[in-house]
Amino acid sequence: MVVLAMRSIRQRPGRFMATLLSAFLGAAIIMAFHSLHDTAGQRGVDSVSAETLSTAAAVVGGYGTLLVFFAVASTLTVNVRQRAAEMELLRCSGATPAQIRRMVVGEAVAVALIGALLAIGPATLGGRLLLKMFQDSGQVAASVSYSFGPVALMTGIDITLLAAAGAAFLAVRRATRRRTPRDGARTLLAYAALVLGALGVCSTFTLSATDAALMAPPAYGAVLLSVGFALLTPRLLSGVLGRLPLRGASGWVAVRTLRERASQLSGVLMPLILFTGMATATLYMQAVENDVIAASGVPKSVDAKNLETLNLTVVGIIVVFACIMLINSLYAATTYRRREFGQQRLAGATPGQVLGAVGVEGLVLTATGVFFGTVAGLAGIVPFTIVRTDTVWPERGPGVWLGIVAVAAVATLGTTLGTARRTLTTPAVEAVAPAA
Repeated sequence: MVVLAMRSIRQRPGRFMATLLSAFLGAAIIMAFHSLHDTAGQRGVDSVSAETLSTAAAVVGGYGTLLVFFAVASTLTVNVRQRAAEMELLRCSGATPAQIRRMVVGEAVAVALIGALLAIGPATLGGRLLLKMFQDSGQVAASVSYSFGPVALMTGIDITLLAAAGAAFLAVRRATRRRTPRDGARTLLAYAALVLGALGVCSTFTLSATDAALMAPPAYGAVLLSVGFALLTPRLLSGVLGRLPLRGASGWVAVRTLRERASQLSGVLMPLILFTGMATATLYMQAVENDVIAASGVPKSVDAKNLETLNLTVVGIIVVFACIMLINSLYAATTYRRREFGQQRLAGATPGQVLGAVGVEGLVLTATGVFFGTVAGLAGIVPFTIVRTDTVWPERGPGVWLGIVAVAAVATLGTTLGTARRTLTTPAVEAVAPAA
């Protein structure tokens, strides 16, 4: 099966480009930030600089690990789902589910290893830029020199390979089950994340306005709430569809399609909810903190600068990975529907109606993801604002939130409509022919 996996990669490299891109960017980010551990561990580095570098590496490295797993998992899930016919043929030819799992996991690990090795050069450059940024802001001494050592190399490669292997195993295990899969474990994890998130948000009220760790409970609470909503996406989407007053041929087709593919579309809603919730909570809480410091007239301390840098960096990583996950999942899922679009056109639907239905699907997905992500973000923003400023709402207007929504909408609608328009250029008879 290992030999078959290598041959599969050589024969169809385009299929694995999404996984390669996710692994490459993930490994680059992880190695770039973990190289700060190597830099902080050098001789002669003062304690303040070492603490700043180590904190940045630990916090962002942890977020990066989570996002790498989600990004690789989303691409591999779509890949495995599209290979259902191929896997069924292998099973009919005598292959066992265990052998198929080894083949898919082997493919994923090989592609992830290539991506991690290619990421070493960009990670080195990124680590140097990060160190320069900390030095320019006065958070790290100018005398500290950059080091890319074993911590960065081993963590980047190990985390990327483990994420790829774990995601591939879960994806192919779900695809090779003969019985209907039960989502009991997923539901349990979702409710556990929601409960822990609610507890984290509520614990904000036990802290004082000047507590250095005030931002941590609402931030992590918002993250956990976003994860809980993301895990419940099939149920959330089904509930939203039952209340949509859509009319017309395109609206009717869109609702029917979304109901049938609710579980499959969870790979699209997950990054949308995570991106909206985490970005909204982090940016607004940082804005509130900046306003309070500016009103006090006291210059920002090194710790305040560190916190702001980390928050903005985390949001930047979230934006990158959310866009990658969205684009990869939507592109693969929409391209895979070529035959479905051909059947609709042969049944009498015009290309405009098909494209309209796809657009309605994109709007519903965007609205659903933004809504539940915003709920998770507000759950963290409101307690933090109450404790920090004695007001309920932050003074900043909806501009930041509208920017977040714009990014989500452009990534979702742009990829969906662009891919669908390209797919519709194929004649309907030709699109249906491979299934004959």
